[in-house]
Amino acid sequence: MNVVSLKEIRKEKLIAFFHEHWGSPEMVVSSGIYDCATLDGFAVLLDNGLIVGLITYVVKGGGCEIISLDSLEEEKGIGTTLIKEVEKMAAGNGWRRITLITTNDNLAALKFYQKRGFVMAAIHRNAVEKARQIKPEIPLVGNDGIPIRDEIELEKVVTVDGK
Repeated sequence: MNVVSLKEIRKEKLIAFFHEHWGSPEMVVSSGIYDCATLDGFAVLLDNGLIVGLITYVVKGGGCEIISLDSLEEEKGIGTTLIKEVEKMAAGNGWRRITLITTNDNLAALKFYQKRGFVMAAIHRNAVEKARQIKPEIPLVGNDGIPIRDEIELEKVVTVDGK
C-alpha cells in the first residue's frame, strides 16, 4: 500500500475528500472542533493518486487523538494500515496513549477498533446533541436506525515497539 503523509497531498484535494465523505472538513466532537483538512495524518493512495483511506489526528497531553478514519474499500487492510501508521508515529514520539471518539450507532467502528486493541474509556451521554448546535447537519438517526446521541471514547496504550 502506498501510505503518505497528508502534508504530501494538496489541501484542495483533502477539502474535497472531506466534503464528499463527511459533508465538510469540520469535525465536531466533545473534545473540540477540528478542521480535518488542516490536521496531521496519513492517506493510502492508489497508483493514480486516488485516496482510498485517510486518517487524521491531533496531539494531546502526551498522546494523540484520532479525529477521522476513512477506508473506502472494506476488508482490504486499509484502516488497519492507517491505525498502525499512527501507532508507529506515536511510539516514535514517545506518546503512550491513542484515543478516539465514535458515536453510539457506529457498531462497525466499535468492532473494528476493539479488534485492534482499543478499549472503551468513557461514554459522553448526549454529546451529539451539543455537537448538533454547532453542526446541525449531523443526522438524528444513524446506522441500523439507531438514534445518534452519545459519544464513546476509546483508547489504546502504545508500547515502545508501536503495538
